[in-house]
Amino acid sequence: MGIERALRAIIVVMFTLFGGNLMVVNGDFNYKDALTKSIIFLEAQRSGKLPSNNRVSWRGDSALDDGKLANVDLSGGYYDAGDNVKYGLPMAFTVTTLSWAALFYKQELQATKELGHVQDAIKWGTDYFLKCSQHKKLYVQVGDPDEDHKCWVRPENMKTKRTVLLIDNNTPGTEIAAETAAAMAAASIVFRPIDRKYARRLLNRAKLLFQFAKSHKGTYDGECPFYCSFSGYNDELMWAATWLYYATLKPMYMKYIQEDAISASVAEFSWDLKYAGAQILLTQLHFQGHKDLEEFKIHGDSFICSVLPESPYNQIKLSPGGLLHVRDGANMQYVTSTAFLFTVYSDLLAKHKQKVTCGEKQFSSSHLLSFAKKQMDYMLGKNPEGRSYMVGFGKNPPKQAHHRGASVPKASKDEVVSCPMSFTKWLNVDSPNPNELTGAIMGGPDKYDKFVDKRTASSYTEPCTYVNSLAVGPLAKLASLG
Repeated sequence: MGIERALRAIIVVMFTLFGGNLMVVNGDFNYKDALTKSIIFLEAQRSGKLPSNNRVSWRGDSALDDGKLANVDLSGGYYDAGDNVKYGLPMAFTVTTLSWAALFYKQELQATKELGHVQDAIKWGTDYFLKCSQHKKLYVQVGDPDEDHKCWVRPENMKTKRTVLLIDNNTPGTEIAAETAAAMAAASIVFRPIDRKYARRLLNRAKLLFQFAKSHKGTYDGECPFYCSFSGYNDELMWAATWLYYATLKPMYMKYIQEDAISASVAEFSWDLKYAGAQILLTQLHFQGHKDLEEFKIHGDSFICSVLPESPYNQIKLSPGGLLHVRDGANMQYVTSTAFLFTVYSDLLAKHKQKVTCGEKQFSSSHLLSFAKKQMDYMLGKNPEGRSYMVGFGKNPPKQAHHRGASVPKASKDEVVSCPMSFTKWLNVDSPNPNELTGAIMGGPDKYDKFVDKRTASSYTEPCTYVNSLAVGPLAKLASLG
């Protein structure tokens, strides 16, 4: 029991007081402005009845009747990208990673006066998840993607069918149940100092969802072809158990991690593949005294060694301009996810006076932070074309985000939209969006660094909530060093 109490104290101190380290990194951009704008984008993605302090003037209430087809209130939550469907898996990953940033970089976010906005963004997701998670069932999607993709219309004016999908004992969905459990467990730590009752509700729901995820194992394909889980569910189970251990310090979750979790060496971190994130969280515990987590530290180091260009074990290619290129289409998600993990791990190495060993080479904390900074700087404008990939930020930023709300002018809520004509009228027009999607991070360049700013080229111009949630941590860190 003594070690559990000691670990609890260490974790509380770490998450509330840890201020990174004193390394100096020259600032090339106004990272605080980029941070602020990255959070504003998340507000532009809100569904439901917007609050009075809504900062995105061209957004209004939308999808207020979501869940009506199932006789349940499922209003709220987030649209994941440029369409009007609410997908449970990426939404939960957005909330989990945003919560991690809020915990690990609490001091930095407080210094930039953005902590409250990040907490609001998390709560917008968790309020929705509380509605979605009911007795032995979890609602995991609202909206029919096929119907939705036949109409280019603002969410405020959509008339497409709001189909409701769920998982239960007969229709398992381990990935989504476990990721939602992770989101609620991580968020419960965020809200514990602010609202203990709310935090307890989140944690209780997280425990039930994790139990459901591991006792009814099965991959849920209902979100396919848009969010199919190609990596299976073992990563989500390990990720959820790790967050539940952080939230409770109960031995049962550590026992699951050590005896039942299946780990793996990977070279990416994404909405589909969570191993690297869990491994770095477990490495933090290893540094704090849990020496029996050595296997996970080895896997966490393997992720770093697989990505670092100078590592003898490097697996990930860089574009000629130095950007990580994992795969064509929405590649920027891997840029922000890698930058986040490298930034977190850099701070852990500095705090515990450690280095990463890749074969015969060793890499320091400052080396990892420098690599993360290069990736973020490329996104903000330090690239061969000298252009920012964040809307409304920096030099010559994108003007044609692939996004319904941004590309369609405001209209009265009663306006009837012709779906067949909507694409000609708004999607296929080669002109700037009438509404600025402030802070949205585009999908990125092609592998040769070509900047694409064409609304119809969705692989390069569609933003996603989880790209931005993963940018919050690195931007907060860089803003603190400025």
